[in-house]
This record gives sequence, structure tokens and C-alpha cells, in this order.
Amino acid sequence: MAVYEANQTYQPSTHLAVARPTISTVDIERPQTIEEIKQEQEDQFDYSQRAQWLRAAVLGANDGLVSTASLMMGVGAVKEDVKFMILTGFAGLIAGACSMAIGEFVSVYSQLDIELAQIKRDNLARKNEEENSDNEKENLPNPFQAAGASAIAFSIGAIVPILAAAFIKDHKVRMGVVAAATSLALLVFGVLGAVLGKSPLVRSSLRVLVGGWIAMAITYGLTKLVGKSGL
Repeated sequence: MAVYEANQTYQPSTHLAVARPTISTVDIERPQTIEEIKQEQEDQFDYSQRAQWLRAAVLGANDGLVSTASLMMGVGAVKEDVKFMILTGFAGLIAGACSMAIGEFVSVYSQLDIELAQIKRDNLARKNEEENSDNEKENLPNPFQAAGASAIAFSIGAIVPILAAAFIKDHKVRMGVVAAATSLALLVFGVLGAVLGKSPLVRSSLRVLVGGWIAMAITYGLTKLVGKSGL
């Protein structure tokens, strides 16, 4: 027994425990496929384009309302003739709509030129990827649509005080109705702009309303002052 134990050589165990890194069972986010990325881009709302159309529509309607109402209030401060007041408002509607359309057309066309030049530079850097270029061009602003939207929006706003004054003969009552109708429309435009633009409702509405009041008051006061001075 002793000889057996002496001849026995020690053999180290080959089954040593080796520390292995544990893999977390937390799910790793799978990279999106090209189809999923395109679908996400299609579903995502283009806030820049919405801001552009919102600016053209709300500002156009608000400008038409305030400018025409202020013009009619100024004329009504020195002249009580209802026909003259309505004709003045209508002339302001036509002139303002044309001005808004031309201004918006020039502005958006300048923006279009800048973006087209940028797309050309990007395509040269990417060695003319036609598919990406076509997709980018589809999202570019349209100057004609912007001009038409501005003119229509301005006319919608401008028609409010004209209609308010058209059926009232008494001068003082007519002035009050024009101011009241304009104030109500200002609140509507303010609320609409706040809801679509995701901005504070009360603050945006009051800002639009107070701004319209200030414009009408200044026009009325200065026109009446000039009328009394006999200039």
C-alpha cells in the first residue's frame, strides 16, 4: 500500500473553473430596417412645413382683419357715410390680399432657391443619389400655393369688418359692431393659432386681441386728430 502511494504521481485537475462573462438577459434594441425607417419618416409630421403654412394662414387672416378694420375705423372717425366706409374696406381688402400674395411669393421663392442650391451641393457630395434628391424636392415649399393661401387668408379676415358694417345704418352702432366683430374674430384666430401651433391658449389669444385693439385705437385716434386739424 505504501509503495503504491509513493509511485502515484500528482496530476493536476484539468477541470479548473474558468470565469466566464455573463451575458445580460436584457433585450438589446434591434436596429431598424430601411422599410421601418421610411415608414417612420412618412408617419412623422413635418412640423417645419406646418409652421410655414400656419404662419401664412394665421398671419394672413389676422393682417386682413386688423388692417381692414383699422382702415374702416379710421375712415369712420371722420366720415359717417356707410357706402364710403365699405368701399374703403373693400379697397383695403383687394390691396392687402395682393400685397400679401406677392410678399409671400417672393419670400417663399427665395427660400426655395436656397434649398434647391443646398440639395445640389448635397447631391454632389453624395455622388448624385437621385432617389434622395427626388424625396427632398417633394418636401420643398411651393411659392404659388403659399401666395394663394396668404391672399385667401387675408381676404377671409378682411371680409369680417366689411360684412359687420354693411347692414347697419346708424354710424355709432356701426362703429361698435365693427369693433365687436373684429374682437371676436381676433379671439377666434388667436385660439386657432394657439391650438395648431401647440402654444399657450390664453396668452396667444390675448396677444392677438390686444394687438388688434391697439392698431384700431391708434388708427382711429390719429385719423380723427388729422380730420379735426383740417389738413
